[in-house]
Amino acid sequence: MVNSYNLEDLAYHLKPKAERRQKPLEDGELKSFGKMFTDHMFLINYIGGQWINPRIVPLQPLQIHPAAKVLHYAQTLFEGIKAYMHPDDEVYLFRADMNANRLNNSGNILCMPNIPLEVQLAAYHALIDVDRIWVPRQEDASLYVRPNMFATQAEFGVAPSTTYTLCVTLSPSGSYYPGGFNSPVKLLLTSIYHRVAKSGTGQAKAGGNYAASLRPLEIGRKLGSKQVLFLDSLCESITETGAMNFATINANGQIVTPPFTDEVLAGITATSVLELDGKHGLKVTQKPIRLDEMVDGINSGTITEANGFGTAAVISSVGRIILDPKDPLAKKLMQEGKVTIEDEQPTLKIGNGEVGEVTRHLYDILTGIHRGRIKAPEGWLKKVERNFSD
Repeated sequence: MVNSYNLEDLAYHLKPKAERRQKPLEDGELKSFGKMFTDHMFLINYIGGQWINPRIVPLQPLQIHPAAKVLHYAQTLFEGIKAYMHPDDEVYLFRADMNANRLNNSGNILCMPNIPLEVQLAAYHALIDVDRIWVPRQEDASLYVRPNMFATQAEFGVAPSTTYTLCVTLSPSGSYYPGGFNSPVKLLLTSIYHRVAKSGTGQAKAGGNYAASLRPLEIGRKLGSKQVLFLDSLCESITETGAMNFATINANGQIVTPPFTDEVLAGITATSVLELDGKHGLKVTQKPIRLDEMVDGINSGTITEANGFGTAAVISSVGRIILDPKDPLAKKLMQEGKVTIEDEQPTLKIGNGEVGEVTRHLYDILTGIHRGRIKAPEGWLKKVERNFSD
């Protein structure tokens, strides 16, 4: 085997060749986001203050002690990265270096060890190289890369673990939302529930942050929303949805997204959109989105579009923002006549409720970069070299 991934001791313990996938995914095989997995996974362990034993093994359940700290104190973090098939029949990772840096930032917040960037990137490239036959070729599909670090020390004491495992799995995935880009989503705006607290873990991709979002997410789904639009701890400004950064677009075509704070995750897609300001006819700025100003802007028509940015969802058009009638915020906005009632729900309809022109243009630019149809800024795409052979 050939290995030039800066992991000299990387071990390959692969499924027999005859048991691995042999041909590309056909249209009917591809499942919705996160429900299909490739043949192998990458593992590396943190023991005695160092990362050891990097290996690629068949995808399989993990063995973990029932007292492992991850199971009790939620000391776990993850990342989400995408790889795309290009017209040259090669696979390219999108800004994985930024994800690797953010993983270490999450580790700092959660008292977990950093893992060198070269090790992370080598792991992603090596694993994708082994399982590259799984990379979808369909237009709206990609290979989702999920690194997950978790605490493994078996001890009930409340303190950071001394041992950890990093596991990387791959998932060929279609659109994040049913209906894809052309079906605008509804978001539930809530003043009752919060994703994170000020000075908390909002800048980490921590498992606990997502656990905290599940209850309002389920409430929203019963009301017809796909995600929850969270407010800051003072209920004054928009933060994010938990799965996406959020943006409004005004009648002048200006895209506005909130600053990255300890309540707003620094999204890789959002950062990329910000860096496209002034290119391809895009106008992008980062500033607080006050709740009252957003509501007034939607009602007056000065806000004509809204969308979400995220690795999984890419760009999602937001057609409506709904509220739970039991929410004090909903009652306030109804009294002020600032919401309409649709299907017995207080609703803010954004523009005509359909995918807007700026949102569509942004989607076309970003997916064009992903797919190699539009030249990417320097360093945004890295080809997965064909170094593996058996």
